[in-house]
Amino acid sequence: MTVAAPAPVATATPPVRARGPLLRRPGLTIGLALVILLLSAGLLAPLLAPSSPTLQGPDALAGPSAAHLLGTDEYGRDLLSRVLYGLRQDVFAAAVAVPAGALAGIAIGLASGLARWLETAVQRLFDVMLSFTALIAGITVASIIGSGRTAVMLTIALVNIPLFGRLIRTAVMGQRQREYVIAAAVVGASPARVLVRHILPNSLAPLIVQFTLSMSTAVFIEGGMSYVGIGIRPPDPSLGSLLQGSVNFLAQNPWYAIGPMAAVTLLVLGFQLIADGLTASLLRR
Repeated sequence: MTVAAPAPVATATPPVRARGPLLRRPGLTIGLALVILLLSAGLLAPLLAPSSPTLQGPDALAGPSAAHLLGTDEYGRDLLSRVLYGLRQDVFAAAVAVPAGALAGIAIGLASGLARWLETAVQRLFDVMLSFTALIAGITVASIIGSGRTAVMLTIALVNIPLFGRLIRTAVMGQRQREYVIAAAVVGASPARVLVRHILPNSLAPLIVQFTLSMSTAVFIEGGMSYVGIGIRPPDPSLGSLLQGSVNFLAQNPWYAIGPMAAVTLLVLGFQLIADGLTASLLRR
């Protein structure tokens, strides 16, 4: 008597795992420490700031002192308070806009795997979006809806959609012929279930790395848009607007620029160190 061969079982390969404990990587540990410290300073700005960031005083462009650790700006406002609240603006913008752009890009990229014509259309859409630099995209958005925090957040989200979308689209194309994908289709799994249940979990490693890189890029986008006057507008503080305002007063108080520049540099450095550590742990074989 002939025994029928068992039907194939849809077993997905396990997601990519880290090669060794992540926190044993010094760069990753330093990056996490910097990001946690700066994000905490921004989130706790109402508690840590010596005064209101918009409170004007008589001591304009004063140097560092016990009362004003970074000195004051041209309106006598405490620069340390404004840097802390500027960090808060960046934290809020990046924490909302980057996940929004990532989710939209992943959804569009996954949808491209449902049909060949849709894959072509999505690829052309991403090509068009990537042809705009972040600053040009910001100018376009600000000209349509006006400058401000909403324009900054929408620009950050739009810039990230094709980045995450192309990553997941590449993963779909690379894993479409893998055995576990074919097995899942044979046992009756719908194309959408195959994409979400099997391909997406096995594509998380590059998405996680891209997420940390996008957080650092979000800081640059906010800074660039605010610097040219289409981002967060005074008197609300942001790191970009602080740098723009310091240009004409560097001789009177260099700390006007040093404070926000140090915050931007350390925040971006922290995210870059995290991305490098995750790349070494999750992607390199």
